[in-house]
Amino acid sequence: MTTDLRIGVVGAGLMGADHIARITHRISGARVSAIIEPNAERAAAAAELAPGAETFSSIDDGIAASAFDAVLIATPGQFHEPVIEPALAAGLPIFCEKPLTQDSESSARVLELEQRLDRPHIQVGFMRRFDPEYAQLRELVAKGDAGELLLLHCAHRNPSVPDTYIQPMLINDSVVHEFDVVPWLAGSPIKTVEVKYPRRNDLAPERLREPIVVIMGLENGVFVDVEMNVNVQFGYQVTTEAVFQRGVARIGQPSGLQLWQDARVATGEHESFVTRFSTAYDNEITRWVDAVRDGRLVDGPNAWDGYLVALACEAGVRALDGGVQEITSPDRPAFYA
Repeated sequence: MTTDLRIGVVGAGLMGADHIARITHRISGARVSAIIEPNAERAAAAAELAPGAETFSSIDDGIAASAFDAVLIATPGQFHEPVIEPALAAGLPIFCEKPLTQDSESSARVLELEQRLDRPHIQVGFMRRFDPEYAQLRELVAKGDAGELLLLHCAHRNPSVPDTYIQPMLINDSVVHEFDVVPWLAGSPIKTVEVKYPRRNDLAPERLREPIVVIMGLENGVFVDVEMNVNVQFGYQVTTEAVFQRGVARIGQPSGLQLWQDARVATGEHESFVTRFSTAYDNEITRWVDAVRDGRLVDGPNAWDGYLVALACEAGVRALDGGVQEITSPDRPAFYA
């Protein structure tokens, strides 16, 4: 493909607008040719970020107008399946922000539809795999230079969350990322999930019982704990410490300017995922665009990975009520090998 890949972005909220700006200003070989957004005000605002882009109120209208060569889905998760279905029927490559769909049943339907095509067409937006520090840690695990991986200690901390954030979202909107990146880092599927409740943060809204500690057992014996903390007040932080046979590795520590002043040391911290994972987002969209342009269509987590995460999230939500929850999944289809 010698001309720019024409991308139709579905959803013009925070994530959609961020991707539109990214493609327009930082990604080569692609342009936003269409914005699909039923809210006219949001559509108009997003169109200002992508000069020349057409606007449509539905994915079907955009497909009928042949307005794009590939689709980037940035709507809330409950609206993913109704967009994926017509896009697959049209044979379009798809980048779908996490989650693939809101539950394993609908994800299974998507898998069935995709397997009617000649090859995988869906890449799922689990951006941590494209973060340089996560990539370095994955390489260290794979090479075995520090010996076998034994433990992972993870922390996922938000300064605060909006009023719409409720208890199951600790799993479905937050730990969902660890459910993807942990098996990728460790090279092994998740076998069990358990949730423990430490002392409650009294600064959290009454509707939330947090922080929580999510404990995962992997099939290869690696043990993982994840501190999920969404009212930590000081900033946005995602860290991982990996314990090996012959060493320890850490990622996600604050970087940048360190200031020694008035007998104190200060280092800046991120305020949101937008800055913490800016490079990861750029990398994943660049690689997806390159994959579509050269005919591979997918270069990252695929729909099968999204389905496995949906199963893990369901187990995690059950674990909020107590007990160790097992995760069982069918064998990976050869289509996704």
